Amino acid sequence: MSEITLQRLDDSFECWDELLALILTSFAYMNGSIDPPSSALSLTPQSLKEKAMTEIGYVALDGNQLAGCIFCRPETESLYIGKLAILPSEQGKGIGQRLLALAEATAREQGLDALRLETRIELTGNHATFARWGFRKTAENRHAGFDRTTSIEMRKALI
Repeated sequence: MSEITLQRLDDSFECWDELLALILTSFAYMNGSIDPPSSALSLTPQSLKEKAMTEIGYVALDGNQLAGCIFCRPETESLYIGKLAILPSEQGKGIGQRLLALAEATAREQGLDALRLETRIELTGNHATFARWGFRKTAENRHAGFDRTTSIEMRKALI
């Protein structure tokens, strides 16, 4: 087994097609079970590159293979976590926790005292995982055009 290394996404990163494939593979289990469909389905290699330049992105590498990623966006009171994705074959190895630890360090560097994320209402397994990692439900939200809750917001206070 190779050692997992974490790398900041910057101009030297060139594997945008592979990163898109990682996100789509990691989120594939949601297809057909969440409504509206995941925004990941509208990503392109170019939009991912642009996202990495306007946000703070990291990838996890298992040897030379992409194993996971996270995107972070500073907000007024928190660091928003998006597109936390781990390949199914790499799950359970602590990669998600390592990426979140990087996000916590990034939040502290930015002077922010919380992480914030949104997860779909249907994905109760994700709710439980994030709760184990210290996140607490803080709000219910709905996507435009929906008259029901479609996602929940969760926050983790950084002490």
